[in-house]
Amino acid sequence: MLKIRLNLVLIAVVLGVFSISANAQTKGQDPSQESERSDKFTGGKIETGELVPGQPDIKLTLNIPAFRLSLWQNGKEVKTYWVGVGRREFPLIAGDRSTKQIIWNPDWIPPDSDWVHAMKGVQAGEIIKASDSRNPIGRVKIPIGDGFLIHQAHPGDAGHLVSHGCIRLALPDLYDLSDSLVGALSLPVTDAQIERAKKSKRLLVVNFDKAIEVDVNYDTLVVEGGMLHIYPDVYGHGTSTVKELRAELESSGVDSSTLDDKTIKAMIAKAGKGMEYIVSVDSIKAGRALEDGRVESVVPRPEPKKKAEVAELRAH
Repeated sequence: MLKIRLNLVLIAVVLGVFSISANAQTKGQDPSQESERSDKFTGGKIETGELVPGQPDIKLTLNIPAFRLSLWQNGKEVKTYWVGVGRREFPLIAGDRSTKQIIWNPDWIPPDSDWVHAMKGVQAGEIIKASDSRNPIGRVKIPIGDGFLIHQAHPGDAGHLVSHGCIRLALPDLYDLSDSLVGALSLPVTDAQIERAKKSKRLLVVNFDKAIEVDVNYDTLVVEGGMLHIYPDVYGHGTSTVKELRAELESSGVDSSTLDDKTIKAMIAKAGKGMEYIVSVDSIKAGRALEDGRVESVVPRPEPKKKAEVAELRAH
């Protein structure tokens, strides 16, 4: 009887390991992990538009490997921001989330975590005001559930793994996003109240009548506007494989038989360390996936200032 029980336990363990392995292999094929900018959802063209005040049909989407946060209204992409996300040891978890609140000059209550215990002069559970230099949240936070936040970034955060699981957004963009949400949702707060909060450290909390969707996904292989984007697998989820790339192309109506495995591996290898590989589906169909492709920074680099602009800045 004991031998039978041990055998049953062994079978259960083996099946459990197989199940975990299978889930890992199909992770990239999960539809909930696909970018909202994929041609499968946009029909091959991402409609863009200006924000319309008083139109509350809005949502936020983030593709973690692309470091791109988008605000959508009435099915159109109206704002795009570049962000920093959680470090590998504190990854931002993909999934369907929501927000019902914007807080200007928020308090910070350090969680009971190892990384907080390792900090000097900070105790888990204490209330740290916005005016306190120990507060890392910055001027605005937008909670998105389970302790995750959109909050102020430090210079250079965009395009990097920098946080303890939160989404970091540069302050001008964070103010712009907050103003956009206020306008679209017709929130009960005045421009004067917001300006007062921006110029002081006074707490201002605004709640939404209805939660808005925040879709956080992890899509390293996506066809957008007829272009295949191979983003770095920043968390090492194993989503950038020959099998997954073929599946992405086929599901986007592109015959992957023009690519051999060696070519696909070479394409995938070009994405990494903040760089993505981009090639048009037309080039793939023509058998020129490597010849016509290009490597670009995932987050667009700012254009260097001209000498005249630099001289003018120094003069002031």
